[in-house]
Amino acid sequence: MAYIKKADRRKNQYQKVSFDFKLSVIDEIHNGLISINHASKVYNISRSSITYWMQKLSSFDQNKKGMSKNDEIKKLKERIEALEFIKELQQDIIVDFEKVTGQELSKKFLPETLANEIARKKKKLTK
Repeated sequence: MAYIKKADRRKNQYQKVSFDFKLSVIDEIHNGLISINHASKVYNISRSSITYWMQKLSSFDQNKKGMSKNDEIKKLKERIEALEFIKELQQDIIVDFEKVTGQELSKKFLPETLANEIARKKKKLTK
């Protein structure tokens, strides 16, 4: 029995793909600009490679863009404080304006709850 010598085959050489390129392809797919099949044809990359990138790098991309719940809560609390400060300032301006003009515009043009808050502020300032 004679042994058949296999022909010398070289392994296919693949080009390395940059990290940014992988992220851009995944981003195009997530945004609906291109499908996985079309991306594999256009960029000459196997579909399995693209799905592998999506599994590995989608979580990386989301972690990069997202923030933890504690950070989000902290940011929202800061925003609430800033908005409450603006509300207080606007109410002070309305109270001063009503004192100068002598007209009660807050009762006519603002919602009842805000008009009541402004009336309480007026009482505090007159004491």
